[in-house]
Amino acid sequence: MQFLLDNFIMLSVVVFSGVMLIWSFIGNKIRGITEIDTTAALQLINHKGALVLDVREQSEFDAGHILKAKLIPVGKLRGRLNELENHRDKPMVVVCRSGQRSAAACALLVKEGFSQVHNLGGGVTAWQKAKLPLER
Repeated sequence: MQFLLDNFIMLSVVVFSGVMLIWSFIGNKIRGITEIDTTAALQLINHKGALVLDVREQSEFDAGHILKAKLIPVGKLRGRLNELENHRDKPMVVVCRSGQRSAAACALLVKEGFSQVHNLGGGVTAWQKAKLPLER
């Protein structure tokens, strides 16, 4: 018991880190978001005709984006949902630089009734690491 009292702060950090790690694994599942890797994204794009929705800013998009991606910055997504109506029940791969903004965009899309929303884990950074092409 004395050990716990003496090391309360360190143990609290360990417990908090563990909870955050577990949340990162199950949080997206709870919100109805599927996180996929680059291989699964390629399968959806090439074989299922998935729309690639890039939610980065214009300057990031201009520096390099996945072929045929549609740009709608995450901050403008709610106001531009009508542009995605044709994809409400079709596969969609949502990307950003690292996968964080796209996860937020996926949560919004799922909440608004889009049924096949997939977050590209690692985003465009993972795409580049896999040596997959970007267009400028």
